[in-house]
Amino acid sequence: MKLNPDLVGTRLKPYQAQITSRQTTNYAVAIQDNNSVYFDDRKKEGVVGHPLFPVSVTWPVLSRLDQFIEAKDFPMDVLLTQVHYSEHLILHRLIRPDDILTLTGSLNAFLPHRAGTHAIIALEAVDDKGALVFTEYIGAMLRGVDCGLGKQAGELPVVPENKDEDGLIWQSNISIDPLQPYVYDGCTNIEFPIHTSPNFAQSVGLPGIILQGTSTLAYAVREMVNREANMDPSNIEEIACNFTGMVKPGTQIQVCCTEKKAHQNHMDLFFQVKNHENQKAIRNGYIKIKRGE
Repeated sequence: MKLNPDLVGTRLKPYQAQITSRQTTNYAVAIQDNNSVYFDDRKKEGVVGHPLFPVSVTWPVLSRLDQFIEAKDFPMDVLLTQVHYSEHLILHRLIRPDDILTLTGSLNAFLPHRAGTHAIIALEAVDDKGALVFTEYIGAMLRGVDCGLGKQAGELPVVPENKDEDGLIWQSNISIDPLQPYVYDGCTNIEFPIHTSPNFAQSVGLPGIILQGTSTLAYAVREMVNREANMDPSNIEEIACNFTGMVKPGTQIQVCCTEKKAHQNHMDLFFQVKNHENQKAIRNGYIKIKRGE
């Protein structure tokens, strides 16, 4: 199966999302994050959304790409080969209830990979005043798809180098409830049957349902916020990782902080997540944390 690299730059139709407090609180509930900033609406400044909440805002676009890609000659059948492979989220501010966000995006890059094509979609969200709220670069691995030499439109965000990927500063062990994929599905509306249908999961060669990759990532972000960012999610400026392994419900994951690099105005934090078989479910994990003046 082949993909024409000249399709890079193809625009996506815009999408508007009106955010509610039910959506933002539900996302935090989905990963059992009881940080009061997501729930206590008695505070003058109100509540905020979890730093990874944007993945639920962009899901209506990503799950229906065939309806948003503005190119009649795009081979929609390649979308059937995709798995979530990479994530890079740049936060300009946290989402709040009552935000009205407009999403625009494009096919940002097709990069050749030994497994096929690493296709990256760039999405920007602006509020009703036109201010940028977040930019998300979502990477899908199109398995067995050939894009030739590939192509990209502009620069892609770069993660600082982690010199000690297998180092260990601290570790959090988190038990994944057998019902967690259903909770995450229901609270986020991020729906895909490999996470909630054992029959479908087995039909595509999986041993059973698996945890959503963004749920695994959200657990890691939870730990980083509460342990390294003074429990203040507004200090999170960037989140990035590669999804490289499966997490089975009813098992345990290990969130491992592997390295820290302090700078004048921010800290680079590196992490990985291991599954119950000690395999890396998430690798190349990176979070940029703002430091006080």
